[in-house]
Amino acid sequence: MAVCHNGNLVNAPKLRRKLEMSGSIFHGTSDTEVIAYLLTQNRLLTPNIEMAVSRTMDEIEGAYSLVIMTHTKLIAARDPHGFRPLCIGELPNGSGYAFASESCALDAVGAKFVRDVRPGEIVIADHDGLRCIDTHCGTAPHTMCVFEYIYFARPDSVLEGTCVHEARLQAGRFLAQEHPVEADVVIGAPDSGLDAALGYAQESGIPYGIGFIKNKYVGRTFIQGSQAQRENSVRIKLNAIESTVRGKRVVLVDDSIVRGTTSARTIRLLREAGAKEVHYRISAPPFAHPCYFGTDIPDEKQLIATGHTVEEINKLVGSDTLGYLSIEHVQQLAIHSHCGFCTGCFTGQYPVDPPEETMDIVYDKPLSTSNPNKKL
Repeated sequence: MAVCHNGNLVNAPKLRRKLEMSGSIFHGTSDTEVIAYLLTQNRLLTPNIEMAVSRTMDEIEGAYSLVIMTHTKLIAARDPHGFRPLCIGELPNGSGYAFASESCALDAVGAKFVRDVRPGEIVIADHDGLRCIDTHCGTAPHTMCVFEYIYFARPDSVLEGTCVHEARLQAGRFLAQEHPVEADVVIGAPDSGLDAALGYAQESGIPYGIGFIKNKYVGRTFIQGSQAQRENSVRIKLNAIESTVRGKRVVLVDDSIVRGTTSARTIRLLREAGAKEVHYRISAPPFAHPCYFGTDIPDEKQLIATGHTVEEINKLVGSDTLGYLSIEHVQQLAIHSHCGFCTGCFTGQYPVDPPEETMDIVYDKPLSTSNPNKKL
């Protein structure tokens, strides 16, 4: 059996202790290993693997999009809230099926998008074709993570019927309506700020420009472990284009501010390149709370928005003005998706109760289970 998991369980520590008491031996601290043990245990008590998946879903809580493979079946399952995306594709010439977190992955292998896996649904692909189990569907409100549209997903993906590129354009338009400013050029912070910057330019009438060149060999910086690593990566990751910003009033559009250090470095690059003014616009509300469902938003103590006003954050990052997207507008980025959204990292109100503890290794050292790069 093979298991792929995108998301985080909130009751993983409790389940792990129960499994260890029954003899299970864990090799790591991933909540995915908890799922694998539960599947194995339940398979011994049920007539087939899909029933074992259904029984496992009765026990696990939180965010999970799963793909499970046996020697005869490929199974997809999504948690009843539908926190993380999961979709179905049909391979060329009807030769089989594929499951992926994002539709762009189906495009890469020549598969045709069929539909999204519904929240709570179990989809089985085998020699008899495609079938589903929907006993867990409708047991909870559909609250997909809105940060998928803001940052995680690729712009060419379609999630719950909405193109991510279009959602980010809309975020930029909303930002221009909420936080207008007189400026000479609008630029985006690569990569997830580029589409929102284009939307801001379209709505405001300010010309759009390319303000940064990104080193494609540096990964996402906000998930890196130490402050020194993050600062060094930003220095290597971005280089300002002087001809675009010198002597100009610049609107810089970015997807988020987490700790603030990356933002301060990015704005400093524009200042060094000769920008006259830097007006910072963020296509998300302030991150004031941690995430427990797969987005690596750290402890509140590390979040710049916790304990600081917008004006104080503006001074700390070094911009001339700062504007965030409102909660009201972030919930309208994908109005055609017919689902609600989890905004817990902005509001502190979560669809599922947060965990009371984290997974521990044998040295009793706390280890976060968050892993934003777990994509299927």
